[in-house]
Amino acid sequence: MTDPKGVTALNLPAVDPLPEQTQKYFDICQDKLGMIPNVLQAHAFDIDKLNAFTGLYNNLMLAHSGLSKLEREMIAVVVSSVNKCFYCLTAHGAAVRELSGDPVLGEMMVMNYRVADLTPRQRAMLEFAEKITISSHTITESDRQALRDVGLEDRDIWDIANVAGFFNMTNRVASAVDMRPNAEYHAQHR
Repeated sequence: MTDPKGVTALNLPAVDPLPEQTQKYFDICQDKLGMIPNVLQAHAFDIDKLNAFTGLYNNLMLAHSGLSKLEREMIAVVVSSVNKCFYCLTAHGAAVRELSGDPVLGEMMVMNYRVADLTPRQRAMLEFAEKITISSHTITESDRQALRDVGLEDRDIWDIANVAGFFNMTNRVASAVDMRPNAEYHAQHR
């Protein structure tokens, strides 16, 4: 495992050795991604927090949902764009490029999703995620109805809110500790 020094501005050394299950998870990441994402390495000083983070992330981003994986990554990027989170814009911008097969879409999501050629469903979903990020206290039933009007169901609205909420939290943590994205993300899927 890479020394987490340099992953964040904090000096929080990883548990050494990692528990067997954690090491297996990191090995899977290395095999599938060609790297261990720095966000995981940053959490490796506290295995309980790492497990909580990965459990929620995997449930929100990878489990069954009415939202596609691409749509969930698009939400992550729009939220991260509003919050100007360098780590998540880099990592999840790469995911949008990969899942869409469109490097231009990935860049549009990072810079300004409004210039992208989106479906009405995607546009409404991203506007809602942006509103959650900027002014969640102003959301009313008309905002939820606008999502239903483009075919999203209440469970989808729940998922949009949770993905947006998760990335609002992680963006703030990543920015506060100056978390750095893996260098590999910058060149991926361009």
